[in-house]
Amino acid sequence: MRTEKDVEAYLLRLSRRYRALEDKPGTFLVEMGEKAPPLVLRVEPPLVVARVQIGEVKPGVEDGALFRRLLEANARQLVHAAYGLDDGRIVLSSALELENLDFNELQATFDEIEMALSQRKN
Repeated sequence: MRTEKDVEAYLLRLSRRYRALEDKPGTFLVEMGEKAPPLVLRVEPPLVVARVQIGEVKPGVEDGALFRRLLEANARQLVHAAYGLDDGRIVLSSALELENLDFNELQATFDEIEMALSQRKN
């Protein structure tokens, strides 16, 4: 069974800049690039959850158009992660099973999120 220490070892192996949040055990703040928001990686057995806040839902945006864009992006661009809405914020998240998590799986998830972040419109 994998543990928080295994996930931290994977982060080191990925050469990702990160820091553990002392007030939230099992939580890491991971840098995703110069102009990208940080990713929160939470180890909470039986899952490892990766989540990054993309931005706020802009006032006046038609819900149907926004939902359509997010669903199309989920279908066309993402395999490991998905866009969603949480309390007026657009988020990109992924959940992985901790029990059999391997390095390549975490790397693929990070690469996909990083690619999605690089394609977003500011």
